[in-house]
Amino acid sequence: MLDGIVTGLSTAVMPFNLMMVFVGCFAGTFIGMLPGLGPISAVALMIPITFGLDPSSGMILMAGVYYGAVFGGSTSSILINAPGCASTVVTAFDGYPLAQQKQAGKALALAAYSSFTGGTVGAIMLLVAAPALASVSLSFQSTDYFALMVLGLTAVAAFSGKGQVLKALMMTVFGLMIATVGVDVMSGAPRFTFNSLDLVDGVSFLLLAMATFALTEVVMTVLRGEHRQQEAKMDMSELGSMKLSKEEVKEIAPTVARSSVFGFLVGVLPGAGATIASFLAYGFERNIASAKQKLQFGKGSLRGLAAPESANNAASTGSFVPLLTLGIPGSGTTAIMLGALISYGIQPGPRLFVDNPEVFWSVIISMYLGNVVLLILNLPLIPYISRLLVIPRPILIPLILFFSITGVYLVSFNSFDIHMMVFITIAAIGLKLLDFPMAPMLLGFILGDMMERNLSRALTLSDGSFAFLWERPLTLGIMLLALVVLLLPLLSRLLGTRTPAQGMEKAASRGDGG
Repeated sequence: MLDGIVTGLSTAVMPFNLMMVFVGCFAGTFIGMLPGLGPISAVALMIPITFGLDPSSGMILMAGVYYGAVFGGSTSSILINAPGCASTVVTAFDGYPLAQQKQAGKALALAAYSSFTGGTVGAIMLLVAAPALASVSLSFQSTDYFALMVLGLTAVAAFSGKGQVLKALMMTVFGLMIATVGVDVMSGAPRFTFNSLDLVDGVSFLLLAMATFALTEVVMTVLRGEHRQQEAKMDMSELGSMKLSKEEVKEIAPTVARSSVFGFLVGVLPGAGATIASFLAYGFERNIASAKQKLQFGKGSLRGLAAPESANNAASTGSFVPLLTLGIPGSGTTAIMLGALISYGIQPGPRLFVDNPEVFWSVIISMYLGNVVLLILNLPLIPYISRLLVIPRPILIPLILFFSITGVYLVSFNSFDIHMMVFITIAAIGLKLLDFPMAPMLLGFILGDMMERNLSRALTLSDGSFAFLWERPLTLGIMLLALVVLLLPLLSRLLGTRTPAQGMEKAASRGDGG
């Protein structure tokens, strides 16, 4: 192993490969900032460029583009509430309110620090424990995945304000319903497609996220009359300091540490990915927060911004564990990279770090170098990136519309998606006016497909019996944990006394908690 690390280090620090790290990080950051494109589009654009390169250089370039796009995707989420990619949807929950409170500089800096920490922790864990984690991820069966998705759904309370739990549950069910549109995973029969070929592949998560956040925010801005604002009300000096106080660092440090490790472990699981990791990390942080801190989530909480940013970058690194050690893509982006590896004549799997140690270890080591490059690249650009906020609304709103619609169209090149986007936006505006939170719907949608697939497999293997829920100790343990998480708020309310903080929370929390 030590010989392989030395080989990978010597390969990663070659001048050409260092240039590939820089080019990949820069291109990924820029593409990630554009709403809707994200890492899948970014990596796909790099494939023709990498064909003439050495396999190590090509994979280093694509890896740099991947985590660069995730790193840069938070920018548009924070500044204009238009997520750059699916994994930065949760970043908008608290990042955008911070920008509205004239703390855009601090929000972007915190996102950069959290992303750097998450990526670095992930790279170190990947370097130390990749082969061992591969065997752990293989031990997860369909029953365990189903239980894990149920545990994820119990985080719905984290995306709702006080008194909104019923509305949040309704929106979660709505998200699960949308996830069933398309082809049945077991029978192959189309469901709820209304005989339309455009719905056979289901509804895109990116389309749903852009419609419920970016477009909805634009229309709500117009309805509030803010689109008439010709001049920015703030100058650059009012955008807030990029510095974090000692108290703020002390507050977010445990969050960043927890979310980084948690995000990496979720990323290791094949098919989970950075999006699920960011949702679960956000939900976990809000659930363990004090009553006073919970009030800040969804309204500009530093912990609410740090958790998903640390988790999604760590998960992006973790998704390389099943790719490199098992030949199983951990996400949609690594599936594209798997195809690129095979086109090089390299077979990913347990023997990759034996047969091609220079590829295996150089990619891992380049990830740490890439995170350093991203931090150095992004921090000086924050004052210039923040100028998006001082663009007059009559110019900014058409730009958001253009990038949102174009981003969704470039994924599928299907005009039906634009029509669907408009329809979902209209529905989301109505729900938002009725004070329904949007985040639980996205949570239900993102977990619904994976939950259904694994439930179908588990029922098939157990001959239609639900005994699988208690036959495996790991499955039973996760389900019991989900039950505890679900009942804990109710039990604490029944057994505990009502504190002044709880009373204040009830009075203050009326808005969308997600």
